[in-house]
Amino acid sequence: MLSALSTFFYRISSWKTLLLGIVLYVPFPAYVLRNLEARMNVLAGQAVGPIDLLVGYDPLRIQQMVEAYGPEGRAVYAQGELTTDIAYPFIYTFLFCVILTLLFRHRKYNSFRLVNVLPVGILVFDLLENCCIVYLLKTFPNSPYVVSSLCSVLTNLKWIVTMIVLGLVVYGLVKLAIRSGQSRTRHGQMTH
Repeated sequence: MLSALSTFFYRISSWKTLLLGIVLYVPFPAYVLRNLEARMNVLAGQAVGPIDLLVGYDPLRIQQMVEAYGPEGRAVYAQGELTTDIAYPFIYTFLFCVILTLLFRHRKYNSFRLVNVLPVGILVFDLLENCCIVYLLKTFPNSPYVVSSLCSVLTNLKWIVTMIVLGLVVYGLVKLAIRSGQSRTRHGQMTH
């Protein structure tokens, strides 16, 4: 399945699909998710923020946040997790897959071919994390500690894979800049 998905991205990735991914992505952090967080904070009467953005946290912190949202904040957050935060992971996964495909499509070693679908790992961990968050929000005050613990693990795994993907993007951009600089230098030498 990953091989077929990788091949699909090698087939469709271009500057046009990159632009499409950016156009689909930008409204989420710039407007949609920001407004959702603002509504949750207003309903909670304090700046609690979403669980999704925590890094390296303790499960007890999740339970405290779920309580702090209050009933209306929990309802809004759960609704956001079941709508907006289902679409968003698919959109950023698409964007990351296109970026990695464009950056690494000319790699000669075969084992590196699947690097373009590494963002699927972020997608899987994010969706599982969202399931835990919705469960915790819906079962409060009887939210099991084990689900909070699982949520913490999934969030951390999501961020670890995200950091790897971002590291690969930076690496790919540096390699592209070096190749581009070398190409310009060679071209300049040939014209003299």
